Amino acid sequence: MNEDNFFDIYYYSLNKQNEELCGDQVKFTKGKDKSTIVLSDGLGSGVKASILATLTTEILITMLDADLPLKEVIETIVGTLPICQVRNIAYATFTIISIDHNNNKFHVINFDNPPIFLLKKGVIIPLKHKTEQILNKKIQSCQGVLERGDFLGAASDGILYAGLGNTMNFGWGWENIAKFMEHIFRTKATNSRNIIEPIIKETKKLYCDYIGDDATFVGVYIRKPKPLMIFSGPPLDVTKDEEYAEQLLSFSGRKIICGGTTGNIVANYMGETIEMDIMTMSKELPPIGKLKEVDLVTEGILTISKAKEVLIKCKCDITRLPTVKNGAVLLAREILEADSIYFLIGQQINEFYQNPLLPKNISIRRSLIEDLVKLLRDNQKHIIIEYC
Repeated sequence: MNEDNFFDIYYYSLNKQNEELCGDQVKFTKGKDKSTIVLSDGLGSGVKASILATLTTEILITMLDADLPLKEVIETIVGTLPICQVRNIAYATFTIISIDHNNNKFHVINFDNPPIFLLKKGVIIPLKHKTEQILNKKIQSCQGVLERGDFLGAASDGILYAGLGNTMNFGWGWENIAKFMEHIFRTKATNSRNIIEPIIKETKKLYCDYIGDDATFVGVYIRKPKPLMIFSGPPLDVTKDEEYAEQLLSFSGRKIICGGTTGNIVANYMGETIEMDIMTMSKELPPIGKLKEVDLVTEGILTISKAKEVLIKCKCDITRLPTVKNGAVLLAREILEADSIYFLIGQQINEFYQNPLLPKNISIRRSLIEDLVKLLRDNQKHIIIEYC
């Protein structure tokens, strides 16, 4: 994987008014060598559209991740999708974005969805599309190379036709969306969320808050990665304390210590003292600490456990984090802001936290970290764990 760039993928969907399920579906995967994004728009709205769009995204992602030939993938999905007898169109449309991490080349396949948006240096760049017939269906494709600061986005019809017959005769339209995106890019382009959320906000405005069709925008922004290291728990071999302290301090990214003993190991190595921030203390959690060169110092087991609860409650959405300032919320925020997280976990067992029902060689800390890692991987975070 190209470690110089991070492929920041984000999407937002609006359900058609009075529909519990969205007829648009997005799914994306990130592997070592490639990222794959699929947007499918099911015909109509509600349960039926949602099922058909879900089926489409699942089939496409599964086959593409298995590295099956693209022609075979398209033939399978086009052959699987039924045709509406009334309108004589497919029950679901789709856009596929595939990005090679090794050379940043992208390949877009589009079946009856609006054309892709490519922004380079804040300017929309027209893409040359190639059209081919697969099982009597017109499939469009285009390709190119992404650089840091570029944005590649795909929209469903609900975005394109926002305002149709309401605030605009023919809806928002591709050209107007493109101009709107260029304006956003000049002011807010630091990540995918900052680009996509204003588009969705404008879409709602054009619909006068009465959403006439499922509307989805998904995009990928190429930016500098944000790595994070979390050091928690003293190492088994006490003679290696300084080695692991140096490993944390030399890490090129954000640095966090979880645990009093772990904090003292690093502070002693630095010849410093941890200062406590009493204002962050609560009935449930001890206060955070302050240490030079380290971005956050917290207590260990209790704070990690509470941070996991916070992440679950906010569904790993940074905008839903509580505003209270304590170790758990600050830790959760650091985790959500990071793209990749390196856990350095000491295996020396603190008897105070040991559960007598567990085997002696399994610590509460290790079990807790493994649960947290599963949660984060399920939310597309890149995780590395080193036990020491």
